[in-house]
Amino acid sequence: MGNISIRRVIEHVSQGQIRIPAFQRGFVWDAERVAFLMDSIYKSYPFGSLILWQTKNRLTAERKLGPFKLPESQAEFPIQYVLDGQQRLTSIFGVFQSDLVPDGDDSWTQIFFDLSAADDFQESQFLALDPSDVDPARHFPISTFFDVTGYRKATENLTTDQAELIDSVQSVFKEALIPTQDIVTDNRAKVAIVFERVNRLGVELDVLQLLTAWTWSEDFDLQSRFSDLAQELAPFGFGDVGDDSNLLLRCCAAVVAGDASPATLIRLNGAEVRENFERIENGIKGAIDFVRTHFHVERLVNLPYPALLVPLTVFFASMNGKSLKVTDFQRETLVRWFWRACFSRRFSAGVLRNLKRDIDEIAKLRAGAENSLSNFSVKIDAEHFTERQFSISAVDSKTFILMLVQASPLSFVSGSPVSLKNVLQSYNRSEFHHLLPRAFLGGRAFPTEKVNALANFAMISASDNKTLGGVAPSVYRTRMPETKIPAILAAALCPNSLFDDDYDSFISARAQVLAAKANSLVN
Repeated sequence: MGNISIRRVIEHVSQGQIRIPAFQRGFVWDAERVAFLMDSIYKSYPFGSLILWQTKNRLTAERKLGPFKLPESQAEFPIQYVLDGQQRLTSIFGVFQSDLVPDGDDSWTQIFFDLSAADDFQESQFLALDPSDVDPARHFPISTFFDVTGYRKATENLTTDQAELIDSVQSVFKEALIPTQDIVTDNRAKVAIVFERVNRLGVELDVLQLLTAWTWSEDFDLQSRFSDLAQELAPFGFGDVGDDSNLLLRCCAAVVAGDASPATLIRLNGAEVRENFERIENGIKGAIDFVRTHFHVERLVNLPYPALLVPLTVFFASMNGKSLKVTDFQRETLVRWFWRACFSRRFSAGVLRNLKRDIDEIAKLRAGAENSLSNFSVKIDAEHFTERQFSISAVDSKTFILMLVQASPLSFVSGSPVSLKNVLQSYNRSEFHHLLPRAFLGGRAFPTEKVNALANFAMISASDNKTLGGVAPSVYRTRMPETKIPAILAAALCPNSLFDDDYDSFISARAQVLAAKANSLVN
């Protein structure tokens, strides 16, 4: 632990010695919070320490300090990068410095001491004011405290008592010391560990920015490469993959290091990521092609777990644009693993442990070695479909929808194949409706959880549902093509008892059909 005075902070920042790495978030404090910090410093209340990383190696990607573009540092001096405390540092520097011209909004730096405010342990004596609200006889600009000329001018018209008071306030800030924790190392792995631990304490950090700084070179920018990949995938419905930086980073870590944990993410070697990025890209593309081809997944939102793409990326990762030749055995194993992972809710708990295990096993499968990728048990009973309710964003419902897709559903009104691509690309609630309509069951006082059970849903479009109406199934049967009804029901995994209008017997029978289908998929 050490300390640094406000004056030294101003000097070091103005000389480019203290800098902000690109992986830090931007300045987000408002003027009131800055004023509150000044009050805490004045009253000697704890206000947190700065964590500074001292290194001789300059990062290629840096941020401005709030609105201030930092000057180049002198070559003979080491750099100090702020790992924690950037908001406080920016506030202190912005309020008191007078050398750098801001490149952006600096209205938050206009902080004033209220000369007429009584000493108060709780209430702040420092105010953030618009110029139009400033009363020179009452509000003193503390920005002059470290500017001799400015301070002399600002105190010219003060009364003797006011001058003595503001002199005492100024002396507090001149003598104030900011606690620091200094990390002196050129070992980036150590810095990454510190950063990770600070992150665990609730500080918002951008891992993608961190890794971008680590991997950057003249011809490689990780963020722009992710953006390019998203644009390339957009025509296939997967452009939103580019918005999920956590998923993409996990894919990177899984391919490069065989692990997708946060600790591995933050320790990734930049050169390795650059060297393997073609493999990573091809792996992601191969994974997406696989889920589109075998499960009709048209968008990332269709997947019960985006994390399913991580092990698949490892399997399909390849260099030089070469596509992997997948054997029948490998394909069957991957499909079985996918369904087991979905129905067992594999990535709802123990995510990192299960990901690590699946990454290891899928690498063995790729190499043609003995593996246990899909060797975890899951048995789906009828209660799975009677006790779980339909909600389009829920894991169980997404798995249910992908299972319905496997049966190639038909329109309940025309009997023609449902356009699965359109349904899954739009992916909204209006494409799924009750087999025993809510209006029909509502008149019989059925509770909501029964009405909305998975077993009571099918892929029925809004237009088809309107044609069928909210009537009993035996009634809307007359609006269906009679000769195609057996095929329509089979493609909806729906028993003939639908038209008996008996909720309990139908739901029980359909849940059995759904469970049989689910177990055939996982086995």
